[in-house]
Amino acid sequence: MIYGEKKVNEPIRWAMVGGGKGSQIGYIHRSSALRDFNFQLVAGAFDIDAERGRAFGEKLHVAPERCYPDYKTLFAEEAKRPDGIQAVSIATPNFTHFEIARAALNAGLHVYCEKPLCFTTEEARELEELVKKTGKIMFVSYGYSGHQMIEQARRMIERGDLGKIRIVNMQFAHGAHNVAVEKNSASTAWRVDPKKAGPAYVLGDVGTHLIYLSEAMMPEMKIRRLMCSKQAFVESRKPLEDNAMTIMEYDNGAVGYIWSSCVNAGSEFGARFRIVGEKASIAWDVEHPNQLAYEVQGQPQSVMQRGAGYLYPEATADDRIGGGHPEGLFESWSNLYARFAQAIDKCDKGEEIDFWYPDIHAGVLGVKWVEKCVESADHDSAWVEY
Repeated sequence: MIYGEKKVNEPIRWAMVGGGKGSQIGYIHRSSALRDFNFQLVAGAFDIDAERGRAFGEKLHVAPERCYPDYKTLFAEEAKRPDGIQAVSIATPNFTHFEIARAALNAGLHVYCEKPLCFTTEEARELEELVKKTGKIMFVSYGYSGHQMIEQARRMIERGDLGKIRIVNMQFAHGAHNVAVEKNSASTAWRVDPKKAGPAYVLGDVGTHLIYLSEAMMPEMKIRRLMCSKQAFVESRKPLEDNAMTIMEYDNGAVGYIWSSCVNAGSEFGARFRIVGEKASIAWDVEHPNQLAYEVQGQPQSVMQRGAGYLYPEATADDRIGGGHPEGLFESWSNLYARFAQAIDKCDKGEEIDFWYPDIHAGVLGVKWVEKCVESADHDSAWVEY
């Protein structure tokens, strides 16, 4: 149970790149990081428009002289200060992640980066090597992995409650972009521009959330090969896709399916999974994150509730309020930022990090998965080795 006690001796001096006014994710980053007093927002380069960014930063109680026009100035000027930043969150469009993350690591900062981490596996490997060289923490923003029932699912699979895993069926298929909304939405327009979004749209935007959830729950299962079919039902989005189906084969004989889509008309969100084992299955829906269905063959179907005493202790460790009260996405992100702070603290002390979190390896995996999906789809949905 989380009671709000400090996880670190002193709040970590923290900055943001991006996340300014109008950002879809800026507020949840700040709210989640600041919630447990592990971080203190002291600086930022919040907007591509320097004046607008400074005005916004001041409204966040950031000193005007520490609201910088760009990330390069932010890192250089903060490095001169005895009270300069120790960590930074990158909440900018995809095409900027690699350069900003590389610059941040080279500046000696711990980094929390939006996904996908970058465009290519080569770039991701470069960041991975830089993390090893600098010894800093690289955290990737897979925001749904902080939900407590993901931890419960991980422990159930680990302890054999489902038996050997046979089928992993996942989808993130919403309908919000069933027409060309990008014509009137700048925040969507860059997502369908290959120069800014990279080699994929929905595969990188929503599909990577699922591939990380599967890794978080089943870390021992490795993808052997995959095949992918992708489409652009809104023609103007080509060569990027707005719908894709990926089939995966795992090294233990299991099969997996991920449906990534933004044209599932009528679906508000559509993110869910079902994991089938030889003895039982579990199912979870992001829109109902406090419940995990547990279905044992030959027994009545049941639904487990967040905060309940019958859950594994790892799944109740992040409770922020007693069972029965709903927790949601802000709590999930807060749990992840709490892990980010604790990872930074242990890293700086030279201590072993004894908990899981979406690290640089998770970022590399997401980029590689997108690349392999695109490779398969571009070769007439052929199977490709992973």
